[in-house]
Amino acid sequence: MINLQQALQQAWTIHQSGQVAAAEALYRQILAKQPDNAATLVYLGLAHFDQRRFAEAAQAYRQAIEIQPDFPIAWNNLGNAIRMLGELDEADACFTRALQQKPDYLSPMKNRGTLWIWAGDVDRGLASYQDALRIAPDDPELHRNLGVIYLLQQRYDEGWPEYRWRWKMNPGGRPNHPSSIWQGEDPTGKTFLLYPEQGVGDAIQFARAAHTLKQAGARTVLQCSARLVPLMASITGIDMVVPEGIAVESFGSGKIDYQASLIDVVDRWYGRTGILATGFAPLGLGVSDLGALGQETANFDAASTYLRVSDALVDYWRRSFSPAVGGDKRVGICWQGNTQFHADIYRSVPLEKFAPLARMNGVSLISLQHGHGREQIDSCSFSNSLGRLPDSIDSSSGAFLDTAAIIRNLDLVITVDTSTGHLAAALGKPVWV
Repeated sequence: MINLQQALQQAWTIHQSGQVAAAEALYRQILAKQPDNAATLVYLGLAHFDQRRFAEAAQAYRQAIEIQPDFPIAWNNLGNAIRMLGELDEADACFTRALQQKPDYLSPMKNRGTLWIWAGDVDRGLASYQDALRIAPDDPELHRNLGVIYLLQQRYDEGWPEYRWRWKMNPGGRPNHPSSIWQGEDPTGKTFLLYPEQGVGDAIQFARAAHTLKQAGARTVLQCSARLVPLMASITGIDMVVPEGIAVESFGSGKIDYQASLIDVVDRWYGRTGILATGFAPLGLGVSDLGALGQETANFDAASTYLRVSDALVDYWRRSFSPAVGGDKRVGICWQGNTQFHADIYRSVPLEKFAPLARMNGVSLISLQHGHGREQIDSCSFSNSLGRLPDSIDSSSGAFLDTAAIIRNLDLVITVDTSTGHLAAALGKPVWV
């Protein structure tokens, strides 16, 4: 017969395997026999947290602290749970308590840095990461995070070397291909295997870097998820697009000289030239009110539009708008990001927040929302006037192609989601984030 400590270890093993609900049931069984076991309460809190039940997680951590006040792990985890509930100052205070009890505790230093970065206080977040680096100077995550901050601050000479530490966090993140990783060598006459390394938004944003290599005399082969192939194939500067999991040579790529992620290209091109590899004129928007949209859109530099979508598809969606979508200005909105993203709390907003905009004369709102968040449409105060996407959106023509065609019919996009924002910008449309 196993003892409680063995039972807890068994539950944690199950938890780590991804069976979080099963592990939660085991934690509760242990607590039924030993309700004052603070460690088990912390594990229960982790189970709640991993299921995005943040209030319940905070409650479990508080119970653990009541039993064992000198418990830095519980204080740190409580700070994380409270952070996800939007209580930033209280979360910061929890991280302080954890560090008071264990001054060299790295996790609350990292968490405090992340807390303030996502809250928009970059300097405060930077200070936390720098404190942590004094304790763990070779920690890849800290260097990666520091690189993100420096890049946000446009301190590129410092930011790119720090950001390269991300590959030490995920050394298997590159394709299994024998070609050398590009370090900034002369690209003239060379063939590059390029690939995104992050989400859809970053893939769309950084795909423009391929155009820079193309202008320098290189040939570009992009490998990405199959669902993105039709979209990426429309981007200027990409010679060939190959789905992931298929040998690029089987598509007739020829000899690959170098491989690089799209972000690598921006990094190494900056090191080579001192210029960011955007490949196009930068997008800019100085709109103070919706009435200026027509003029502002007309003034967009055509070179900024690097993603193409067929005129036939654009016209199809223009004719598909419901009669409710009238008005002089059509504004696409996206209010909910991926709920599984750890920082979603800092960006998503209730759809009802758009009600004042919906009441403006001459403005029609069109939903660009996919998946999570669409359940809010029927209950919002302007549901009858909100243009809606059909459930079949992007299912036939390819990921984001229908959305791209809809955006081509709009005057403005307001979004909390980076993939929608980067897509609209790639189409040359004004974007408010």
